[in-house]
Amino acid sequence: MKKIEAIIRKSRFDEVKKALHETEVNFFSYWDVTGVGNEKQGHVYRGVSYSTSDIQRRKISLVVSDHNVESTVETILKAAHTGSVGDGKIFVTPVDEAYRIRTKEKGTDSLS
Repeated sequence: MKKIEAIIRKSRFDEVKKALHETEVNFFSYWDVTGVGNEKQGHVYRGVSYSTSDIQRRKISLVVSDHNVESTVETILKAAHTGSVGDGKIFVTPVDEAYRIRTKEKGTDSLS
């Protein structure tokens, strides 16, 4: 099993969510996050332009079986892509074990 964490543009979240549901990834968690990256967003307020290094993004976290990692990552890459700086990052890390609390199932059986 692998944990996939993706940090994406908030504006692309609905597309990513829809694409994940179409590939039958129906459970994931997400948070609004703020980070610092290479992209500097500029803002104009009353005709005055200023920049900030704080960038608003959305973080998605999900765990999939090993054979679904590649397709899930490709789905996120395709749906989140704009081609501009600041599209985000995807991190894949191993998961040693998973448990479903309600049924006490463990391993990949707990994921479905």
